[in-house]
Amino acid sequence: MDNNPQSQPASVPAVKCRWCGYTAASAGDTTCPRCGASLAVSIRTDAAGWSELPPVSNMTRIRMGAGTCQIEGETVPVADFNLREPDGIFFSHHYLLWRDVNVTLSTMSIAGGMKRLLGGLPLFMTRAGGTGHVALSRDVPGEIIAIPLDPGQEVDVREHMFLAATGTIDYQLMDSNIWFQQQSRNDSNDTDTVYPIGWYVDRFYSEKKPGLLLLHCSGNCFTRRLAENETLLIKPTSFVFKDKSVHMQLHFEYPQSTFSYDGFNPRLRGYRPKFTWIALRGPGRVAIQSAYEPMEGEYMRVDWSSACTQQFW
Repeated sequence: MDNNPQSQPASVPAVKCRWCGYTAASAGDTTCPRCGASLAVSIRTDAAGWSELPPVSNMTRIRMGAGTCQIEGETVPVADFNLREPDGIFFSHHYLLWRDVNVTLSTMSIAGGMKRLLGGLPLFMTRAGGTGHVALSRDVPGEIIAIPLDPGQEVDVREHMFLAATGTIDYQLMDSNIWFQQQSRNDSNDTDTVYPIGWYVDRFYSEKKPGLLLLHCSGNCFTRRLAENETLLIKPTSFVFKDKSVHMQLHFEYPQSTFSYDGFNPRLRGYRPKFTWIALRGPGRVAIQSAYEPMEGEYMRVDWSSACTQQFW
């Protein structure tokens, strides 16, 4: 036995990913093999507690079971999966960009078909398996977010943010319970129901094995970890995802004004709110996107007596 310490290989300190918490096994890794975040760049946080999600750099590879996923491009990124048996992925069929002939495609039915039909969501998912490459793209500018899920982890995702997930991840459609009624544009005696974040949200979770969830946000993605009972107000259409532990409810704000309107009672039926928010209460992570569409009906007359402001789950 050689007891000379100079002949022994030097131990290399492990590098921990600041985004997903994974400890890289190789000192030569410049990006996290589990989520693709850069290991060399520190996450900067502003005074309010927001951190810009580390974008997955062009041509970064992420490990997923026996296969990999390579993120290609920057403005309109593509997720290029290199599948290996027995691993597979599932996704919405209209995100399919190209595939190798060895990759097999099949239909994946989802529970709650009638709910999905009423909510304007696809009734089926597509499953890809076999050996070879398959590429997905949402065909809009933005960022791909890689969220590793360990057994027991659950995240709630806004409609139309989902890009793909490994077969080890389970999926459930949940009622958002965030809605209100407003005066109809076509008939002053009728009302329309508005769902600020959509009729449903997607809940993704892993029960037995780790998995990878990919989302696509518009613009840049920012995350914040809320402490116990810490509350935050966000624009509904900027919402991307949250941990299951974060509670959510509808919130109307009525700014003070010098104009007198029946005592400015915010609970008055037919009062027109200035701002419509989603209130998030910790603990847990939340994420928003910087590019978001206007919310339909935000400044129209609201029937306060017909609004769901109860705590979310």
